[in-house]
Amino acid sequence: MIEVEATSKQFLGMPAARFLRDYWQQQPLLIRNAFADFSSPLSPDDLAGLACEDHALSRLVLHDPTDDSWTLRSGPFTEAVFAELPASHWTLLVQDVDKWDADVAALLPRFGFLPSWRLDDVMVSYAEDGGSVGAHVDNYDVFLLQGRGRRRWQISIDPQTPKAFRDDVELKLLREFTPTHEWLLEPGDMLYLPPGIAHHGVAEGACLTLSIGMRAPSVAEMLTDFAGHVAEQLPEELRYSDAGMGVARSVGEIDDFAMEKISQALRDSLSANALPLRGWFGPFITRYRAAHEAVPRGKPITADELKRRLEAGALLEFNPWSRFAWSRDGRNAILFVSGESHRCPQTLAEKLCRREPFGANEPAASDPKAIGLLVELVNRGHLAPGRARRKS
Repeated sequence: MIEVEATSKQFLGMPAARFLRDYWQQQPLLIRNAFADFSSPLSPDDLAGLACEDHALSRLVLHDPTDDSWTLRSGPFTEAVFAELPASHWTLLVQDVDKWDADVAALLPRFGFLPSWRLDDVMVSYAEDGGSVGAHVDNYDVFLLQGRGRRRWQISIDPQTPKAFRDDVELKLLREFTPTHEWLLEPGDMLYLPPGIAHHGVAEGACLTLSIGMRAPSVAEMLTDFAGHVAEQLPEELRYSDAGMGVARSVGEIDDFAMEKISQALRDSLSANALPLRGWFGPFITRYRAAHEAVPRGKPITADELKRRLEAGALLEFNPWSRFAWSRDGRNAILFVSGESHRCPQTLAEKLCRREPFGANEPAASDPKAIGLLVELVNRGHLAPGRARRKS
């Protein structure tokens, strides 16, 4: 099946395990009524206002259907820009809206069947009638949730679909696109697309779409970063060695013996068992594609002050731009926060990765080592003590 109906207990239209087994990174799936009675947490005016913010990543895509020309403009924008837009055939896109809007971020727990470190961001697009970003291919998984209005989606599951891009536009648009499937999505409908599926969405009337995208670094990015991580740990005296070589047969020749020595040296240096590999990947993936960095606290907080504030009813709040993940380390865990590594109890690592409010009633609040870690995270800007709540 490529189209299913969601139920009150299964928003994917099936158990999550079946979705992961049969669809994830394999084939598309249209889920009708995935979010029942869905009401968009964001209005078009909200999105336009966000696109005017200096630190928001926003784009405008305009399409002229008369000559099939495309224009790409990058934000931040001004109100005057929106006032001058045509009546149709344009799209506003804003990345990382979940970091700016708590109501948008509240959608993400529904995707908890996926590792949280795989979730990248929620991009929101608003389009007037005919608005589109053209036929294209993404190299990551995406869930396209219809928020307002209606959008017609066309996809191609033909493995022979041409993937050449047009060379006359700034956008990476497909030169040719012949759809194999077509649907009209209503609010609450959701289309899942694995990497590499050609697709094209066009607004039918004004519409708003939320795109829940995954983090998928390329192997080239990972290899480059891992090689740098390994190189930092190698001693300077570890160098190319060719003990046992024979007499040179020809001036300037790099012979097979030399190539085998070079190959062996590189294999030895890049080999890694699970723990060092995790020690590299955790920091890498929690800083990957980071749009903003946490700002250290101006006046550092002390452990005593943090404990007093927690006991007074304050809860620790999370910087929406800080990414958290963890990995097992024996009976404990290594917590990764925006490229940094911290050893801590597994229960605390899991609690922080769930981004649940942290107060004085937590067992870790009485653990000096846990408090020390929380103080460090607060002072680095990843956490912040909120206002104390009144005790009833």
